[in-house]
Amino acid sequence: MNRNVDADTVPADGSTPPIGKLKRNITGKMLYFFILGDVLGAGIYALIGQIAGKVGGVTWVPILVALALALLTAASYAELVTKYPHAGGSAVFAERAYKRPVVSFLVGFCMLSAGLVSAAALALAFAGEYLGTFFDIDPVIGAVIFLAVIALINTRGIKESVRANLVMTMIETTGLVLVVVAAGILLSNGGGAIGRAVRFDEGGSPVVAIFGAALLAYYSFVGFETSANVIEEVRDPSRVYPRALFAALLTAGVLYVLVGTAASVAVPADDLANSTGPLLEVIKATGIGIPAWLFSAIALVAVANGALLTMTMSSRLTYGMANQQLLPSVFRRVLPGRGTPWVAIMATTLVAMLLTVTGSIATLAETVVMLLLIVFLSTNIAVLTLRKDRVQHRHFRAWTVLPVLGAVSCVVLLTQLSGEVWLRGGMVIVVGLVLYAVDAVVRRGKARP
Repeated sequence: MNRNVDADTVPADGSTPPIGKLKRNITGKMLYFFILGDVLGAGIYALIGQIAGKVGGVTWVPILVALALALLTAASYAELVTKYPHAGGSAVFAERAYKRPVVSFLVGFCMLSAGLVSAAALALAFAGEYLGTFFDIDPVIGAVIFLAVIALINTRGIKESVRANLVMTMIETTGLVLVVVAAGILLSNGGGAIGRAVRFDEGGSPVVAIFGAALLAYYSFVGFETSANVIEEVRDPSRVYPRALFAALLTAGVLYVLVGTAASVAVPADDLANSTGPLLEVIKATGIGIPAWLFSAIALVAVANGALLTMTMSSRLTYGMANQQLLPSVFRRVLPGRGTPWVAIMATTLVAMLLTVTGSIATLAETVVMLLLIVFLSTNIAVLTLRKDRVQHRHFRAWTVLPVLGAVSCVVLLTQLSGEVWLRGGMVIVVGLVLYAVDAVVRRGKARP
């Protein structure tokens, strides 16, 4: 890969810089923690048990496979984000590459839908055994109440900052480090079973099990796409962004491998698979005196932060798509005095609530992965398509083989999805096409004299 320093004061298309440019306040270190905060935490807190259920104790293998696949697509994002530092993510890359509004709409709609499905999965994780430490409540009811509280917070108004993200990331990381340390103490005291960490689940093909589990592990790495939206505020983006992106993914990967191995050593795979709070089971099994309520509180912070950020993004994306006339104009309405997109918030919250009753955490997570694989496939192909598009500044350029392998990896992972997940994802795409068609008909009607 070539790492070139770009003139970050020059717009991607060589035109005159826009009036009122965002101030470049985000340093490389701050961007690293921003991406790490998006990637780290909620997925592994909820899904390590499901991964163990598919592959047995060898949880680190699918995690490494998922990391490698995520890095391929991350290389494509590094090129496109630094090549078009004033662009807005996958939908804009698709618009530049394919010149077809319906394609860019579907890419954006898949991104939006993935956020809503992810929020539903995180709400179920929040309302599971972690919340059960404090309250005895049905998980679905707890998830619905949780999403309602998030909607109220979003409606009131939220100021997110990189500094706040750093604090939440440190809390999430503390919980994961506690798991690794607790398992280490268990081993040093003669407990646990390190042999489980190299033992596949019996009765199945290891290769099939690895790719099935890698689908779930992939969910824990996909948060990096959000970082494309802050590129205009990053100092020296062509140099800083790729370094922060790859460093954050590698950091998360190492920590996930350690956590997965620690969980397998401390608790049998079947017990992990049957728990909605698998890392809490690990802490209990080690018996080292960490109160269950303390670790549950840390886990709840991690999951709640992920769900809050996801629902905030989803409502604002809905509002933004309405502003671009890609969704009905009703989603543009804001609350007087607060300036928050209350219609978009209510609509996205209602959809997320409905999704909580449609499947398990694992099924919802796989649906998120399916939708994002479509987005990532589009982005990997866009890199190659846009190679002929020259820009005035120097930027990161990935080796050509990486987006090719990234696109192939997306196709391979898509083939591993179950029929139920394809049905769910297909229904989402159909809904998107219907919305696009209805909006096109309405706009044509308004354009007539």
